[in-house]
Amino acid sequence: MAKPIPRIGSRRNGRIGSRKSARRIPKGVIHVQASFNNTIVTVTDVRGRVVSWSSAGTCGFRGTRRGTPFAAQTAAGNAIRTVVDQGMQRAEVMIKGPGLGRDAALRAIRRSGILLSFVRDVTPMPHNGCRPPKKRRV
Repeated sequence: MAKPIPRIGSRRNGRIGSRKSARRIPKGVIHVQASFNNTIVTVTDVRGRVVSWSSAGTCGFRGTRRGTPFAAQTAAGNAIRTVVDQGMQRAEVMIKGPGLGRDAALRAIRRSGILLSFVRDVTPMPHNGCRPPKKRRV
């Protein structure tokens, strides 16, 4: 009896992991989403496909420590370490949110050795959109 032909995308023959690491990315976009509770750093290629990501929660910080600048710095370092190994030299940085980790994440990105073409603040600002919740009476 003949052997069944393995499918190209199947998990058994280990094709998925090898394809991911073989991709060379010379230029990319680093998205930093800094809320008061957490900081998420996502590295994508120019087309927007996610290459690497990290957050303060995945780095082992829990509770109120996730919103600290040090946690954001660690998360940015983890996300960038993998893409530097894949050959990224130039990047654009998009920063979103009001959190404490904005500046710390940007400092960690600058220290990594990637050339930054520009840094843009893409925090969504309402043009008098929704009515805010009523003030607290304490």
